[in-house]
Amino acid sequence: MEWILLIFVLPYFFLLLRIYYNLREVRQFDPVESGPVLISVIIPCRNENDNISRILTEVSIQDYPEDLFEVIVVDDNSTDTSFKTALEFTGIKNCKVLRNTGSGKKMALHTGITSAIGDLVITTDADCLMKKEWLSVIASFYSANKPDLIICPVVLETIPGFFGKVQELEFLSLQGITAGTALGNNGTMCNGANLAFRRAAWITHSRDLRNDIPSGDDIFLLHSLKKKPDARIMWLESCKAVVTASASKTIPDFIRQRSRWISKGRAYTDKYTITLAIVTFVTILSQMIFLLSGLFNPVFFLIYLASIGIKSVPDYLILSNTTERYSKKNLMRWFIPSQLVYPFYVLAVALRF
Repeated sequence: MEWILLIFVLPYFFLLLRIYYNLREVRQFDPVESGPVLISVIIPCRNENDNISRILTEVSIQDYPEDLFEVIVVDDNSTDTSFKTALEFTGIKNCKVLRNTGSGKKMALHTGITSAIGDLVITTDADCLMKKEWLSVIASFYSANKPDLIICPVVLETIPGFFGKVQELEFLSLQGITAGTALGNNGTMCNGANLAFRRAAWITHSRDLRNDIPSGDDIFLLHSLKKKPDARIMWLESCKAVVTASASKTIPDFIRQRSRWISKGRAYTDKYTITLAIVTFVTILSQMIFLLSGLFNPVFFLIYLASIGIKSVPDYLILSNTTERYSKKNLMRWFIPSQLVYPFYVLAVALRF
């Protein structure tokens, strides 16, 4: 009779399996000749003196015509020399450095976007890296499809050690879900480190971005757009459009970051996102209960192993697909250890939340 408890894991199995089926339809975008697209690149920063010159250099060597893009750096009340360093950078023809009119990243983006002149806005972070084709590929995709929102790929930098590999693999699983749900016309996540959208769409939906919550501008914009029947939200699959973001260097930093990410979840109204979050948490909680119950009844330990197996099937398929697309297939050797660690990490984040 105890085996019937595995029913708590089955919703996760079927939801994630559907996402995997969507991922099988992903295709690399081949850039085409496009008309001129005026782009505004917004880079919010706070105490990023060690990174701001690097990100501006990355943007300065883009192969996109320099007359067709501007860069707006918005300093969010830094206490270091970030503002001065950005102001003194001379490698970009059209570059503005502004001070945040409020406080926090969301207000920094608001400051930058309201000052932008581009039809297409692209946001990224000061600690990111990108290839020289980054802007031209996004511009080509926008010209070809005219979407309201383009969800672009993000990967983590590679850092050594078990923690680094598991963190990178976990982030790739989030990217797989991001792409799979977007391809299924039911996007749940996006990342402001590599996000493009029509400035007009942002203005229309800016009231729904929950300015009372410090973060989440990216996902609140996505969820607001989803409510509009004719909104076009698309995933851009291109190795040339990938942005590499910094990884957390310590486990406490990692837990704090993930806690910030889920802290805005209480304000979500998108039913599919909420369902996916609840199903995932119930699955993890069930696994932990099975494991603890196994200390008193060996049958529950077998049920725990069975639940790991059921959950691992769609996880493996999604990660296998995603790691192959990003040429990180070697990370799959860490798949089983990450599956065993994952429930403890989720509960640690939930308890801190």
